[in-house]
Amino acid sequence: MTLTTTDRPALSASGALVPVLAFAGIVVAVMQTLLVPVIKDLPQLLDTAPSNATWVLTSTLLSGAVATPIMGRLGDLYGKRRMLIASLAVMVVGALVSAFTSTLLPMIVGRTLQGFAMGAIPLGIGLMRDMLPRERLGSAMALMSSSIGVGGGLALPAAALVAQHANWHALFYGAAGLGVLSIVLTLLVVPESPMRARGSFDLLGALGLSAGLVLLLLPVTKGSDWGWSSGRTLGMFAAALAVLLLWGVLELRLKAPLVDLRTTARREVLLTNLASIMVGVSFYVVSLVLPQLLQLPEATGYGLGRSMVEAGLCVAPLGLTMMFTAPLYARLSTRYGPKLTLILGLLVIAAGYGGGLGLMDAAWQTVVTSVVLGAGIGLAYSSLPALIVGAVPASETGAANGLNTLMRSIGTSVSSAVIGMVLANTAHPVGGVAVPTMHGFRVSFLIATAAVALGLVLALCLPSPNRSARPQLRASSEEDANLERAQEVLRGFRGRVLGADGAPVPRAKVTLIDRRGRQAGATLSAADGSYALAVPAEGPYVLAARATGHGPHASSATHTGDDRPVDLDLSLPGETVTA
Repeated sequence: MTLTTTDRPALSASGALVPVLAFAGIVVAVMQTLLVPVIKDLPQLLDTAPSNATWVLTSTLLSGAVATPIMGRLGDLYGKRRMLIASLAVMVVGALVSAFTSTLLPMIVGRTLQGFAMGAIPLGIGLMRDMLPRERLGSAMALMSSSIGVGGGLALPAAALVAQHANWHALFYGAAGLGVLSIVLTLLVVPESPMRARGSFDLLGALGLSAGLVLLLLPVTKGSDWGWSSGRTLGMFAAALAVLLLWGVLELRLKAPLVDLRTTARREVLLTNLASIMVGVSFYVVSLVLPQLLQLPEATGYGLGRSMVEAGLCVAPLGLTMMFTAPLYARLSTRYGPKLTLILGLLVIAAGYGGGLGLMDAAWQTVVTSVVLGAGIGLAYSSLPALIVGAVPASETGAANGLNTLMRSIGTSVSSAVIGMVLANTAHPVGGVAVPTMHGFRVSFLIATAAVALGLVLALCLPSPNRSARPQLRASSEEDANLERAQEVLRGFRGRVLGADGAPVPRAKVTLIDRRGRQAGATLSAADGSYALAVPAEGPYVLAARATGHGPHASSATHTGDDRPVDLDLSLPGETVTA
């Protein structure tokens, strides 16, 4: 039996894979940060009331929260690369819609479409897990996870410069251009992952989760405007609780749910997601406080009187430091594991906010605070996907990381609402305008410190994995890395590739083919002839092996879907010479 298969492209493309996927994450961050320099001017620019203008930001937050777990699940089912390109394409369309309008409703539509790009982060992490050898996986996921901070740090001064010296619509043209560039690079460099989850897309679950998230996040973001004790706010919170409870019951009854709540309820996954909320809170507080402190006039007695661009440059080290901590994270995590790296990151964040309480008197002090907080947030953010990836099956990586990214978004939403309320309630009037006070800034930093302390408690409660189970272990070679990664996901096939004389055959290409004739995985046998391949779902498969100097061989086998490997040796015949 002779089979023709396509070699897995990840091995040759992996060198450019990481920077291209990280660039996609940076593009998403640019989209999020785009309007920060012109937030206060939006009512005038859109000729609307301030309460209506906030929907331009709220719509992006809500669509991003809804899209993140949905795009992760679609990626697991139909291809992560395909869904990554779809997310970026929707963002480009949204940016162009916003670029051509100065009225409120089309702007909200455009910003809603841009929020779909948030799905790129979990999809990129999932592609890295599926494609990269394990010795590169830790630093790659760290860079992808911290790309939100990197993009935000770079975009803030750039957007401020554009807003000061050009038409504000140029911000959207720039975002659309970056999105198109990211799509082109993805098409050229990133291969499709062979990993697929079993089942079909849970449309009812997607609608239920979307409704629950909107009902939850809408009063969180608008509570200050509506009143936290108003009937509308409390009613939406009650409705959100009811919808999410019903959604949870539905998900538990389905064989192929949108979110596997049983996996999510695992101790390591649950605690990591809760810690992610706290990290999200801590990340957003500094982004809200420092730019305002820097731009307030010196006449207030505590404002630093800096321009919009200068304020952006002072806060930019926050994102840049996150980028530079990715290699440091990889070394620390390889040696100590992602749990201890998360704990270290949270301790550094606490030190940054604690020190920041006394470093608010000069612009250089805000730069120091940004650097320290960026280092801590970078370490913490980099640890989160590694903890998730190590706790879920490979076929659920996209959905699980999508949910984790959602938890961070909820953290930033809560942070925005709480800090906005604190600054509003502690403001004092200056010339008829409510101006935040130094007391409000310090209370905001104390709230962030409390969130970090809670996150630290959650991190300390995480189980400590055995050293052999850590996903950051080094491999001696690329084929050994592929073998170790497959063995880590126990559900699959393993065995040895042997020659006609019974001797092991190293570097034999072993391809896994599903019932539809599609490639579901590929690897190279190790020096002793051993191989291992994870399966995306239960069912019948064909394992085809070939090596130089040997004839091809294919064996049929069935996997029942449990978490035990099926042992299957593959014997290659001597090569047949055709006259």
